[in-house]
Amino acid sequence: MSRAVPVAPRVFVRRVRIVVWLLSAAVPVMDAALAEDSRPDTYTNFADLVRHESEGVAYRIRMQPRLGIAVMAPHGGGIESGTSEIAEAVAGTNFAFYAFEGLLPSNNRRLHITSARFDECRALRIATKAAMVVTIHGEGSTNAVVYIGGRDESGRDKIAAGLRTAGFDVQVHPRRALQGLDPDNLCNRGMCGAGVQLELSAGLRRACLGTPDAASRQRSALFAAFVEALRAALTTL
Repeated sequence: MSRAVPVAPRVFVRRVRIVVWLLSAAVPVMDAALAEDSRPDTYTNFADLVRHESEGVAYRIRMQPRLGIAVMAPHGGGIESGTSEIAEAVAGTNFAFYAFEGLLPSNNRRLHITSARFDECRALRIATKAAMVVTIHGEGSTNAVVYIGGRDESGRDKIAAGLRTAGFDVQVHPRRALQGLDPDNLCNRGMCGAGVQLELSAGLRRACLGTPDAASRQRSALFAAFVEALRAALTTL
């Protein structure tokens, strides 16, 4: 009987790169729940949203406060598909976790509040008590890309380096609005006033989770590789 040959780290990284490339190349069209939507927000802030939407019906909030780093998904559930699952897995039992999740059967986009105006009180309570905030967002590109931003240059560099070492394509988004530089952006609301924003392309999220339908999602090996790489990078901050 032949014995399994252990995969060397460099070979594993190469395989991750190949899988990312193949999966991103194989996704020419994204589901609406994964695709980026540049329409103006329906609501200007959270107070405006709660006048029209009911918690537990239109949306829910899940969170686990902890000291240190907070991993947050302010556009989870059906708003930017897959972001809350990824944020929760990255947070694990080590980091604080928060997710605002759309629950509507369709048009969850109306629950989107841009990050510089995302002022839900529980989110702000976790963010302002965190040493650093990392937010997970969804972006609409079909290629498997991580767009990194935020005002914490050192944190950006360390996270980008860790993800690239694991084989992920990390770039700065060409649109300044998706670079997380506004001081009021949720990622920059931690105690140090600077954090990191990760915009995960639709191609990457589909490669990690498959269908945008929450009931049918299956976490792939790429999902595990991304979570492991990001968690490892966070321990260096």
